[in-house]
Amino acid sequence: MTKKKHALEIINRLKAAYPDAGCSLDYDQAWKLLVSVRLAAQCTDARVNIVVEKLYEKYPDVDALAAAPVEEIEKIVHPCGLGNSKARDISACMKILKNQYGGKVPEDFDKLLALPGVGRKSANLIMGDVFGKPAIVTDTHCIRLVNRMGLVDGIKEPAKVEKELWKIIPPEEGNDFCHRLVHHGREVCTARTKPYCDRCCLQDVCKKVGVAEGR
Repeated sequence: MTKKKHALEIINRLKAAYPDAGCSLDYDQAWKLLVSVRLAAQCTDARVNIVVEKLYEKYPDVDALAAAPVEEIEKIVHPCGLGNSKARDISACMKILKNQYGGKVPEDFDKLLALPGVGRKSANLIMGDVFGKPAIVTDTHCIRLVNRMGLVDGIKEPAKVEKELWKIIPPEEGNDFCHRLVHHGREVCTARTKPYCDRCCLQDVCKKVGVAEGR
C-alpha cells in the first residue's frame, strides 16, 4: 500500500471514529483563537479555556487588549506558564491587529506568521479553523502519531513533518485530520501510557512504529 492510500485509509477510519472532532480551544472570534493558541504553548487546552474567560471579561475586544498593560495581561495568563513572554506577544499582536488590520485577523498565511508569537502551527490552525483553508497543524499529537502510523519516517521537526504530510494528505482533509489525531492521541494512542491498540480503529493498518510487541 502506498503512503497516499495508507493515509486515506487512516483518514476515513478516523472520520468514522471521531465524526465531530474539532478544535479543543474555545473561541467565538478569530482574535480569541489567536490569543488562545499562544497561551496553549506548553499548557493544556483545558486550562487555557478557563484562563481566557477572565482575560476576556476584563478585555472584551482587540482594542481593549491592545491598550492593556502587559503586566496586567501577565497577571491573568500566569497560570498558563511563561506568563511574561506570552503576555508580551499577546499585547504586541493585538496592537498590530488594531493598527494595521482594523482589528481583524489577516487571512494570509505569511501575514499571520509575521505576528508576534505566531509560528507555522498557529498560523495553520487559524487558516484552517477560521478561514476554512487547507491546513496541517503539526502539534505534538500529530508528530507522534503520524510517525507511529508510518505516514512519516522518523521525522520529528514540525515543519518537516508538515512538508511530508502535504504530499500524502488531500488539502481539504488536512485540518480535520489533525484535529482527529489530537482526539485519538488523547483517548487511544496515548503517549504516557501504553497505547490501547486492542481498541484502536487503526489496529490492523497502523505500522506501530516504536510500539513494543504485545502492547
